Amino acid sequence: MTNPMSLQNRVIMITGGGQGIGRALAEFSVSMGARVALIDIDRTIAESAAAEIGTDHVRAYAGDVTDESFVQETVSVILRDLGGLHGLINNAGIVRAAMLHKMTLREWKQVIDVNLTGSFVCLQAVAAHWIEQSKQGVTRPGSIVNVSSVAGKRGTIGQINYGAAKSGVLGLTMSAARELGRYNINVNSVCYGAVETAMTETIRQEKYRDKYLQQIPLGRFSLPTEVAPATCFLLSEAAAYITGQHLSVDGGMHMTA
Repeated sequence: MTNPMSLQNRVIMITGGGQGIGRALAEFSVSMGARVALIDIDRTIAESAAAEIGTDHVRAYAGDVTDESFVQETVSVILRDLGGLHGLINNAGIVRAAMLHKMTLREWKQVIDVNLTGSFVCLQAVAAHWIEQSKQGVTRPGSIVNVSSVAGKRGTIGQINYGAAKSGVLGLTMSAARELGRYNINVNSVCYGAVETAMTETIRQEKYRDKYLQQIPLGRFSLPTEVAPATCFLLSEAAAYITGQHLSVDGGMHMTA
């Protein structure tokens, strides 16, 4: 029996793929048979990750996901270098924490630009290619997973920019799923809770740690390797009839009926 979770012979584009969750996503994708186009703004980090995972399976591309020209050109280069493109994980993200009354407009825009606009730019670029493939008779041209957060579902203190961006990602996901469904392109999101990465270092310090852990029924923060399988599931044939959905991978931090 064929493994429905297999990503064999698929090319997956992962933004923010050089470290943290992105690195775990790249490693898991490769373990499931995929080749990975790893995008990161830091060339050294991207190339180091690719070398360590294995350059037979990973190609590194350095640039800014908010730069439309870079993204469109990179999609074309991926198609040339790797012979196709079958999945996109919009994982690139940043935080610029500040309370509402202290947040600068620059801090607001930086987070909105990377977390939300960057996701749109990448989604638009790959969707354009897949729409043309669908018109040419390709049955299931590709799948997209946008990385959101529990912050996008319930808000967050001290990161109103991040909460707004991640909530926007949910709307982006649902609207894209409705538009692209006719081309058999799946678009879903994953909503992470507190994952042990550099971005969550502050809330995992002793001052805040217990407060956050009390909100998580499983009683612990997750590791990047724990959220990667659920994310990549949405790119597999096992998720062929799932679109427009938001999969919470948060240890039960946010529950709805």
